[in-house]
Amino acid sequence: MDDQQSKAMEDSKIKQEGAAADAELAEAILSHQFHPSVLGPESWEGYVFSDLEIRIKESTDLYGAVLWPSAIVLCHFLETNRDEYNLMDKNVIELGAGTGLVTIVASLLGAKVTSTDLPDVLGNLLYNVARNTKDRCKYIPVVTELVWGQGVDKRFPRATHCFDYILAADVVYAHPYLQELMDTFDYLCQGNTQILWAMRFRLDPENSFVDRFRQRFHVEELYNLPSLSIKLYRAWRKDKGSKDPKDAAE
Repeated sequence: MDDQQSKAMEDSKIKQEGAAADAELAEAILSHQFHPSVLGPESWEGYVFSDLEIRIKESTDLYGAVLWPSAIVLCHFLETNRDEYNLMDKNVIELGAGTGLVTIVASLLGAKVTSTDLPDVLGNLLYNVARNTKDRCKYIPVVTELVWGQGVDKRFPRATHCFDYILAADVVYAHPYLQELMDTFDYLCQGNTQILWAMRFRLDPENSFVDRFRQRFHVEELYNLPSLSIKLYRAWRKDKGSKDPKDAAE
């Protein structure tokens, strides 16, 4: 066997091992979800995190009020890495909270969460958050309106609003507000802030957004799940002299 054949066999083995690991992780992530055994007057999707049942009501007539798989990926990461990324007593903001699953899980893990989305999504978001966090969490999550790029500095003055974590799941897709989203990330992310962002890759705008995002932020890939077309990133500011907030906390 020559070197070229040996390398081809090694590459094939690595791909097979990667595919197996991807399938195993994807299965573990999706195992959090369950469906109601009996259909009642209200339809909902069920999830289990922190050994608690979470019931999520979707609103199929609103794009932002449907739960997308990236949210489950981010929640799985937060739960299984709670020692390394300890949310207890941390100030957290979620962008594009949608149905509220990420906000709920972060709250169950002890975070002080500000959950944000567009005005037409807030009713369903507030319903899900209140339903699943009441008498379960150390801090009551705050649900509030946030339109990316509009008055963010007035809604969240840096002097009084310093977030340890920015959480986001499936906020990047072919919508016309990608620059406003970038500016919102940039404003809210201060020197000690970490961004945990899960995204599903669909079209070219997603890829170009990541490239532009890397110009402003240090980016670490935490998960790569080809079977779900989802990646999970951790990011922090790229300012001169900036340090990894994770290292600073140790």
